[in-house]
Amino acid sequence: MSLIPYGKQNISEDDIAAVVAALRSDFLTQGPIVPEFEKTVAAYCGTNHAVAVNSATSALHIACIALGLGPGDLVWTSPITFVASANCARYCGADVDFVDIDPRTYNMSAASLADKLAKAKASGRLPKVVIPVHLSGQSCEMQAIHALSQQYGFRIVEDASHAIGGSYQGDKVGSCRYSDIAVFSFHPVKIITTGEGGMAVTNDLELAKHMARLRSHGITRYPSEMTHPPHGSWYYQQIELGFNYRMTDIQAALGMSQMRRLDDFVAQRHAIAQRYDDLLKDSVATTPWQHPDSHSALHLYVIRLKLGAMKTTHREVFERMRAEGIGVNLHYIPVYRQPYYAQMGFRPEDFPQAERYYAEAITLPIFPGLTDIQQGEVLRRLLTPSGYQTIF
Repeated sequence: MSLIPYGKQNISEDDIAAVVAALRSDFLTQGPIVPEFEKTVAAYCGTNHAVAVNSATSALHIACIALGLGPGDLVWTSPITFVASANCARYCGADVDFVDIDPRTYNMSAASLADKLAKAKASGRLPKVVIPVHLSGQSCEMQAIHALSQQYGFRIVEDASHAIGGSYQGDKVGSCRYSDIAVFSFHPVKIITTGEGGMAVTNDLELAKHMARLRSHGITRYPSEMTHPPHGSWYYQQIELGFNYRMTDIQAALGMSQMRRLDDFVAQRHAIAQRYDDLLKDSVATTPWQHPDSHSALHLYVIRLKLGAMKTTHREVFERMRAEGIGVNLHYIPVYRQPYYAQMGFRPEDFPQAERYYAEAITLPIFPGLTDIQQGEVLRRLLTPSGYQTIF
């Protein structure tokens, strides 16, 4: 039985040719293709600067450092995300807390954020950085979050790992209209891929220069950033402790080629999602709600099971579908439930919406190239035990 995965890359002959051309070029890394890829993504998003790195996790890490995050500081993020959204703060020695999710979008709730900020101000410890996560590719309510940042003085990093190709209020996600930095992922299951890879985009030149140094050992070749005049044209200085987070030209070549199909990828995802919406209407599943301000990139298609109507359990549905060749997934286990974070004293009852979501959510397959036959099989395996097979 062949597995229908929840997501997968879509590689064309043009993509392969672009990678082969990079392999035959003079530069496999630190060459001209990475800057070209950065300019392409920045132009697409309508932002001024982009810094390509080897993963979105690395991009989140250097974004936090560039914003001055350190020991004693506090970061707030969503509990329904991959652990990297919180881990980036811990890498800097900062503390982490979570803001409960909106029951419709499953993103960080702007109302819960406002309430938590008011209480934090009264207690005397506000976050230095807030990291909203654009779950499934749908933007958070960034205008409201930005307004709160102006009121309470925190910086914003958009974890847009799922969301390249999406829009918010008519601007592309990554425009940084309402944030300091936005971060994309180019993992194979994401909207476009570089194999592994990520990127931070910003409108702030100093933040961009700082992140560019951090991705390459904290080294600069710009005399204006050095502590004394260079000894010669060969000279460079390490002016801070950085990392080896560089993206290769091979990866960037794939990314450049994939960018040519980005809008088509998103359109295909919307067509698949619309068919799911239509066929799951009035069924035992709640389909994703889309905020009118947002045009999602639809990295994920997450349903919530009406378990009472199904007369089964969340686990039984998940394991049955996996056993029948449908690669469903669950995005995500609330981060505060992970043993590393649970030991910090987080209480699940403090995040009621996240808990309800976790008890009901399942991610169905969605990716360019998913056929109608495959999609029908996904739905048949989901719905047949509940007596809904007649929709086919």
